[in-house]
Amino acid sequence: MSMAQHAEPAVTTPPASGPKATDGRTTRRPLALRLLARPEVGVFLGAVAVWVFFLATAPPVRDGSSMANILYQSSTIGIMALPVALLMIGGEFDLSAGVAVISSALTAAMLSYQLTLNVWMGVVLALVFSLAVGLFNGWLLVKTGLPSFLVTLGTFLILQGVNLAVTKLVTGNVATDDISDMDGFSQAKAIFASSFDVGGVQVKITIVWWLVFAALATWVLLRTKYGNWIFAVGGNKDSARAVGVPVTFTKISLFMLVGFGAWFVGMHQLFSFNTVQSGEGVGQELIYIAAAVIGGCLLTGGYGSAIGPVFGAFMFGMVQQGIVYAGWNPDWFKAFLGVMLLGAVLINLWVQRTATRR
Repeated sequence: MSMAQHAEPAVTTPPASGPKATDGRTTRRPLALRLLARPEVGVFLGAVAVWVFFLATAPPVRDGSSMANILYQSSTIGIMALPVALLMIGGEFDLSAGVAVISSALTAAMLSYQLTLNVWMGVVLALVFSLAVGLFNGWLLVKTGLPSFLVTLGTFLILQGVNLAVTKLVTGNVATDDISDMDGFSQAKAIFASSFDVGGVQVKITIVWWLVFAALATWVLLRTKYGNWIFAVGGNKDSARAVGVPVTFTKISLFMLVGFGAWFVGMHQLFSFNTVQSGEGVGQELIYIAAAVIGGCLLTGGYGSAIGPVFGAFMFGMVQQGIVYAGWNPDWFKAFLGVMLLGAVLINLWVQRTATRR
């Protein structure tokens, strides 16, 4: 009787227990490190900490109307911080953003009042003016190759002087005339500066606009080709140009977005107070930039988000109003902002190094 011979397959004994050998390229980083790689995580934790701190030290903060006021203060910063953050992700920043807000409001107020136009005509012309300022900044930057610091510092000084000189020349005063009784005022106020009731608490419409703009900016950054262009030109504009990114269009359009933000906030100020002081706005550009930096945007460009500046602006509003509600000397406000800014820069540096560590 013959027996068939079957070749047994070679059996490889698995190695003893131990970690699987992998190279650095395939190692999956822990969840904590992947979360830290998100630019908005650090500022979110900071915003929660500041909120809890003032909840404990300033009892009025716990009231609904107080929180609505904090959110309102945050929204007036946050609406401008969003386009400023996008510009910073694109590798530039705008020192004229603060006075540009006042320039836009002055344009709408004086054109409407002095020419006896419908208020909406002044609003539209102010939008054209604000976009033109952004276009000028972006065009001069890409044509000359000058740093955005120098270009926008020049624009800042020009607008500051023009705001004061033209307002005095036209109105004979440092403020514009009251436009509250002009045609179209009530409709424009409803869009830019109205309030609505939520559970007995008056909520400003700017809070809604702030959140809408933040959602739109987040979608643009994460889901559109234009968002990819912003990150690309901020990371390395020469490499971006080499792969077909329209660097000139992207840079100029980002400055024009800042112009749009300045127009919107300017309209809010005009229709909230019916008049505009021509000397205001100086220093606000640093607040907008600081909110974006605290929100995780790097001054070197190519990194950041739209959600981070939302939390950054909230921290500003929380500190600004929290100090008042706590009964402290408001002179400490700028000191708090300086501490938050330095802390945010150090945290962002640590997060970036930790998140990229193998």
